[in-house]
Amino acid sequence: MSFYDFEVEQKFRAEAAEIIARYPEGHERSAMIPLLHLVQSIDGYVTANGIGLIADILNCQRAEVSAVATFYTQFKRHPNGEYTVGVCTNALCAVLGGDNIMETLEKELEVGNDETTADGKITLEALECNAGCDYAPVVMVNWEFFDNQTPESAVQLVRDIKAGKPVHPTRGSEAAPTFKEASRILAGFPNPETANQGVAAGPASLWGLQVAEEKGMEAPDPEQFEKSEAAQAGETASGGAANQAGKDPVGKEHSSAEHKEADK
Repeated sequence: MSFYDFEVEQKFRAEAAEIIARYPEGHERSAMIPLLHLVQSIDGYVTANGIGLIADILNCQRAEVSAVATFYTQFKRHPNGEYTVGVCTNALCAVLGGDNIMETLEKELEVGNDETTADGKITLEALECNAGCDYAPVVMVNWEFFDNQTPESAVQLVRDIKAGKPVHPTRGSEAAPTFKEASRILAGFPNPETANQGVAAGPASLWGLQVAEEKGMEAPDPEQFEKSEAAQAGETASGGAANQAGKDPVGKEHSSAEHKEADK
């Protein structure tokens, strides 16, 4: 059974084999997540054909592939924009302006959360955390960081995207990739021209390290924290009890029916 045009499917199967080979024998299904990203790099979202092809390659049920695809928010089950603009609305970003940025972009783009502009250019998404709290509020474009955003800078960002201008992340690659390009990278096929571009960790992320170096602070010697023999013995005893818990056979004396009978 074929799921795509011959050339597309043959290339997919070849790259899928390359991905699967990265995992130990007998654990081929561990490749499911990168294979879903590979589907998105072709279709722009997780399609029924993509699910069918992955199930065929991994010798599993379509429902098993769908279960993974619907669990993670990076996998889209409907057509996605060329660029996903994600606004962090989690606690720190929210109080520093993330909620305001989201509301401003909804008005600017005339779409709501997880909706795509009429031209198919941008999908707007409210994100729980971009893992960039030291640069809050943060906006991501196809998972590239745009730090210390304001409503005004975010509006300019989406206007540049809609105008077809390259947008330049604060950290990472010099220009944000398209959604399909980012999906291919996440599938395990990085672009060698952009893989090592930009700064991975900026000053805010390194501030603690700088302070430690200035004050001559060092990590403590692990030997200072060796446990006493008594503590080790106590831990062994409690650990043994914990390990035994649940291993004893459950008989009638443990059943709820037995307790109910005894209570009468």
